[in-house]
Amino acid sequence: MYIHVLGAAAGGGLPQWNCRCDVCRLAWAGDPRVTPRTQSSLAVSADGRSWALINCAPEVLTQIRRTPALFPRQGQRDTPIASILLTNGDVDHVGGLLSLRESSPYRLYATSEIHAALRDSPVFNVLNPDHVERVGVDLEQTLTLAEGLEARIFAVPGKAALYLEGEDPDIGSEGEATVGVEFRVGARRAYYIPGCAALNERLAARLEGADLVLFDGTLWRDDEMIRAGVGHKTGGRMGHMSMAGESGSMAALSSLNIGRRVFVHINNTNPVLIDDSPERREATRHGWEIAHDGMELEC
Repeated sequence: MYIHVLGAAAGGGLPQWNCRCDVCRLAWAGDPRVTPRTQSSLAVSADGRSWALINCAPEVLTQIRRTPALFPRQGQRDTPIASILLTNGDVDHVGGLLSLRESSPYRLYATSEIHAALRDSPVFNVLNPDHVERVGVDLEQTLTLAEGLEARIFAVPGKAALYLEGEDPDIGSEGEATVGVEFRVGARRAYYIPGCAALNERLAARLEGADLVLFDGTLWRDDEMIRAGVGHKTGGRMGHMSMAGESGSMAALSSLNIGRRVFVHINNTNPVLIDDSPERREATRHGWEIAHDGMELEC
């Protein structure tokens, strides 16, 4: 199984266009300790030839142009991208679909709830139905995303996308609004969970024995954005576990037998994005890697 991290940041990327938090200031200044990152997305393949994108960030064209495995290979029009799977309806996960409108065929997989959100936004009608097949996916249904690559989506505690929240958002519920993805090639198992509000017993049991887990790394601490002076919501209110603390993901996953642990979907305020920060060193001590754009993983 081949996995390319196309984008490792949370919504807004790093540096965020309008932000001068401590991390973004370093990025704007070109400090070598902080590597810029685009919004979260993966490319996954079983054979290195046929690929699936997991989420489609607004920067998808830039991500494709710097990933040779995704270049067109033959004829006048071609793409090795066989499908795109959406884990939720967040803008940073669906915005790039608007750039993939030049009539090359691929399958667009999502739950009925996410497909409904796309249908309710007329701008997504730019995707030609003669070429883009919108395929509904049920929870726990096994899919073939690309040649030899099996996947299954499953509910994780989360919440609806910001623009779909309503006045009283249901945070931490499990349903079709936020899903994780299990990939299988032979006996190998990898998981991609870019958004997760809590680790319950059901999710822990699923991850036990995994070869690779790419997990929600949005914030280091729950009140991080408030302390940074750039927001008024906690991580919990946004539907994300924090990395650190007694209830954080590092502690919650510490007892699980997992081959390789990688944080993805990392917010621009998170100090682990600074290479030599105490937070980065602590994450490393706990056995976690911090994803960056262009990171290549084999499983």
